[in-house]
Order: sequence, then C-alpha cells, then structure tokens
Amino acid sequence: MKICIYGAGAVGGLVAARLARADHEVSVVARGAHLTEILAKGLRVRSAEGDFTARLRANVDPAKLGEQDYVFVAVKGQSLPQVAANIAPLLGEHTSIVTAMNGVPWWFFDRLPFGGGKLRLETLDPGGALARAMPTARIVGCVIHLAASTPEPGVIQHNMGKRLILGEPGGRNTDRTAKLAEALAGAGFEAVQSPFIEKDFWVKLLGNVSFNPVSALTLATANRLLADAQVKAYMVAIMREVLAIGRAAGVDADIDPEARMDMARHLGVFKTSMLQDLEAGKGLEIDGLLSGTLEIAAKAGVAAPFTESLLGLARLRAQSTGQYP
Repeated sequence: MKICIYGAGAVGGLVAARLARADHEVSVVARGAHLTEILAKGLRVRSAEGDFTARLRANVDPAKLGEQDYVFVAVKGQSLPQVAANIAPLLGEHTSIVTAMNGVPWWFFDRLPFGGGKLRLETLDPGGALARAMPTARIVGCVIHLAASTPEPGVIQHNMGKRLILGEPGGRNTDRTAKLAEALAGAGFEAVQSPFIEKDFWVKLLGNVSFNPVSALTLATANRLLADAQVKAYMVAIMREVLAIGRAAGVDADIDPEARMDMARHLGVFKTSMLQDLEAGKGLEIDGLLSGTLEIAAKAGVAAPFTESLLGLARLRAQSTGQYP
C-alpha cells in the first residue's frame, strides 16, 4: 500500500515506521528539525521489543509525495486547518483519510441520528473548511490506545500499547477499513474493527478530557493524578458529565469512570500528550478536547459545570505561557 502519515510525531511516527518496516510504501509530512533528522538518519524507534530505523520519504510539502491509498492525519486539533489547506495533492479518487487524533473529530455528527446529520462542530471546524477538504465519505476513524513520545528529533520512543481501533462513521465499515486493519496488524499493531467508532472515540474522550488538562495544570504524571483522592474525585465528576453528554447525543460509552481510570492505571507512570506539549512549549489541544465537548453539551442540553471550569482553567494556563491563541 501507498500510505502517507500527515504528522510524524509520537503516534504518527510510530505508525509510519512500523508500516515502512512491513514493506509498505510510506511517506511522512514533517517539518523542522524532525524532518531534517528523518531525511539524514531515518525515523528511529526505541522500544522494549527492540530498536529499529525506518527509511522512508519525507517532505514538508505534501505535493511532493503524490497520491496515496491512505492518508493518516495524526496532528493535534489546532493544526487541522493547515492540513485541510494542503492535503489535496495526496488525495486520489479512492484515497481514504484516517483520523488518528485525540478528542472529538469534526465529522462526529455526520452519521449519527442525533441532529439528522446536519450538525457541525463550529469550535472544531469553523465555516466547514475541514469537512470540505476531508469529506466524511473518505473517513476511517482511528482511536489510539498506546503511549509514545518524541524525546528528540527523528526519534520515537514507544512506551506501551499497540491497540488501534478502526471504523467508518456511523458503523458502515467497508473494504477500506478491512484492508487498513490487515496492514496495521501485519505491522505489529493490535488492529480492531469497531461497529460503532463514535462510541470508541467517546470512551477515549473520557480520559482525554480529564487527564490531559488536569495534568497540564498540575504538571503531574497520570499515576500521581490517580493517587490524589481530591484530584481523582474531580476527574471522576468530569467523566460523569462527559458520559451524560454522550448519552444525550446518542453515544453511550457504557463504561464506569472507575473502569476508565483503570485503563489509564494500566499504563503506569506516563506523561499525557498535553503535559508533553506544555513542557515542549507547543500549542495545547484545548479546543479539540474541551471546547468541542462543551459545544456538544450545549447542543444536547446537558449542563457540565466541572468540565466548563476545567476549560477556563486550562485555557488561562495556556494563555499565560503563549500556548493558546
């Protein structure tokens, strides 16, 4: 397969390297020092299973990489407008777009009964630019359950987990999802096809909305958040609100907050992606996690005071360091 990873950070870089090692024709859209190192030395993966280096095409300009069978969009929400503006050269008539990111995707309502497919998340896709550039008919959703980081340019540290959950909006999976799952399984991932990918996004969202912003506020690893009774109780309250929001919109995550906490507990000592971005001076993914969730709450008529307070605190924290516009 011909596969381009748009955003070769921790998750995207790991996917790219493993697919390249499995003999797929892989390219990445990257920039800066990361791109320079990939071009000079390859994309290097460090893992408990063994280190390896993947040689692959890399460019800052998608137009230099040509049409693809699949394009993985593995960037943070704040970078999506740039992707939408530049992704067209990668798309042929039958190209699939795989959205592999945290938070609620812009296409979330498109195939749900709630809203009759007419609702748009304005906080995530103002004016509909994302939907026009990356239409739902091309989408395969991908929910990530693994821990990785980029300790230095050109290097991916794979810490734990291999699970990738795949599905097309509304549960209408086709051959594009089956072929992708087969390719990812052949590359060493635990690739699972979901009959309702929106539910899997919502289960992941429960942790993202709580752990990520709270870790950025406290500078604490996930295990420390779980060990503090007051902090844990606050995160449980947020999870209960997010569960209620999903149910009102027709997406029941069907999981107890304590069970969702256990999913994070099994990962041990780790820094959330938002804490990593905070420490690296990068922009924080606040809208993709919190603002989008609260927009759904407003559309569904669900009160979410704990989640609203967290949005305010996280946004002000990020503004104080110039990491939120």
